[in-house]
Amino acid sequence: MTNQLTTLLKDNFGFDGFRPGQEQTIAQLLNGQSSLAIFPTGSGKSLCYQLTALQLPNLTLVVSPLLALMKDQLAFLASKGIKAASIDSTLKGNEAQEVMQGVRSGEIKVLMVSVERFKNERFRQFIESVAISMLVVDEAHCISEWGHNFRPDYLKLPSYCQALNIPLVLLLTATATRKVKLDMAAKFNIQTEHIVQTGFYRQNLDLAVLPVLQPQKKQQLLQVITAQQGAGIVYVTLQHSAEDVAQYLQQQGINASAYHAGFDSDTRSQIQQSFMEGNIQVIVATIAFGMGIDKSDIRFVIHYDLPKSIENYSQEIGRAGRDGLPSKCFTLANLDGLNTVENFVYGDTPELTGIEAVIDAIKSEVSTTAYNSKWELQLLQLSNAANIKQLPLKTLLVQLELAGVIEPLYAYFADFKIKLLKPKDEILNSFNDQRKDFLQRIFNATEFKKIWGNLNFDTLLQDKTIERNRVIAALEYLQEQQLIVLETKGMTEVFNVNLTELADPSLAKNLSCYFKDNEEKEIKRIASLVRFFQLNSCLTANLAKYFDDPSFTEDISLYQCGHCSVCRGQIAVLEKSQSDIPWPSDEVLKQGMKELADKLNGKINQALSLESYCRFFAGMTVPLFGRNKVRQLSSFGLCEQQRYQAIREKVANLI
Repeated sequence: MTNQLTTLLKDNFGFDGFRPGQEQTIAQLLNGQSSLAIFPTGSGKSLCYQLTALQLPNLTLVVSPLLALMKDQLAFLASKGIKAASIDSTLKGNEAQEVMQGVRSGEIKVLMVSVERFKNERFRQFIESVAISMLVVDEAHCISEWGHNFRPDYLKLPSYCQALNIPLVLLLTATATRKVKLDMAAKFNIQTEHIVQTGFYRQNLDLAVLPVLQPQKKQQLLQVITAQQGAGIVYVTLQHSAEDVAQYLQQQGINASAYHAGFDSDTRSQIQQSFMEGNIQVIVATIAFGMGIDKSDIRFVIHYDLPKSIENYSQEIGRAGRDGLPSKCFTLANLDGLNTVENFVYGDTPELTGIEAVIDAIKSEVSTTAYNSKWELQLLQLSNAANIKQLPLKTLLVQLELAGVIEPLYAYFADFKIKLLKPKDEILNSFNDQRKDFLQRIFNATEFKKIWGNLNFDTLLQDKTIERNRVIAALEYLQEQQLIVLETKGMTEVFNVNLTELADPSLAKNLSCYFKDNEEKEIKRIASLVRFFQLNSCLTANLAKYFDDPSFTEDISLYQCGHCSVCRGQIAVLEKSQSDIPWPSDEVLKQGMKELADKLNGKINQALSLESYCRFFAGMTVPLFGRNKVRQLSSFGLCEQQRYQAIREKVANLI
């Protein structure tokens, strides 16, 4: 098979030979063996599915967490003359219809989507009608609760895979500890012998930890950048830091630009494009920048602030030196930013009262509805009502699924808007009597204003001979024929509710414990990161061992890579710039608590909790604060320099 695969590689992609791990992975897949491929960043994971897809009879469906990743891979496939497409939020007008048509006809071999797309009833209806040869999950560590960047919706991929009868699975990631690796494989029944892991170690990366106190940090950053050649990325934690540091570098004559999720998508694309083309030398960015950045000649990556975890650190430094040439990775480290990194964790943990509010919302709906075990939700509304951020709320819903309390049935759009592109009679008269009658009933249930009409499904479905699926299929067909424009919004998820499990008196407490355990796990992850930066043995070897690199199974205390700061005799000791940050007086804190209570008076049903006061003083945003413009209060973020646990103790004493 080797000669055959090498010929296919040359013919389709123009490469003379495979990189480590690629050939084994592709051979396994073509033998019908689902596989997990763990290769370092930039070492050609995507080729494993791209070459395989060309040999499979039906569609290869790729689930990817980021639009930037999809767009880069689609551009690469297009350059090789391979038909691939994505269905995503950027498609305009009839573009999604054209993609679906291309998939149905077999012209499109690779389709890329986000995991959230599976909730879309129009997409589900389409994908269920298509034969799929292989499911590919990019950034597959998102599946594992033990991994970083855990995405709750990824937990549902195994059941989607089963429901769609997909015979073959390929999981791809660059960062997986042993625990994460085995967890991912188990979820998709991948045999241990079909896990392909190449070495994590990258000889061309030089790792350096530079202890520097906060007041000297910008000066140190400038010195480091001035000594480098070529393009680089500087990572910071907060959006305003990205702008502040970029502005400082610009003032010092460095060609730098900030990048963060607060910029609109056009601005982000423009900055990214300029960096890729070499018109910007240094990007100062939050973690919003990097995934899918396929620039091979990034010569340095600098962590101006502490990364979130060892996993994040390795992923971010992995963007340097993908061309194999020497590249440098610096961490300007102190303990000042520790509280900021920890606060992201504490701010995401739902309060017990919020969890109870979600359970009560289910109970109140199932006890009053005629169907008595159906529950419908719109995520944003529930997030606001329960004061839980959307990502942790999704995690909570997945945990309720895993506990057997709710079972997803389907999702639908609450609002269907129709714009006629031809006169109504002309549209109706182009169909036979039976279809004409069906369409007439849809139009009768649509209230047309000047241009757009709103379809009232409640009215339409009172006729029990009409099925919702058939209505949507008819509307999709009309759009395909360019007779109407169809717009949908108000994603509503529908669940079946197990009333017995819902009545379990310990349910809310158990879920709260799950989140508290997660919180503890994430805080320990941060502590591991701080320990890593202060190690007295080779950083490169320790990093490789953390990610279960098979070459580093022995005792590594004596290992010397020769290209890290520890091997050069520089062992880092991290300190706080100010060992004792002064607290506001109790009087000032009490005044702040009063300010918050007055602002929210009459806006919430219960007394403000300890956590609400703590989050207020720590400068964290939660839906309750966002809705009521709490950030504008003078006391917001009064203690953001303090660690969250200390704020909690302080406020508990005041209460």
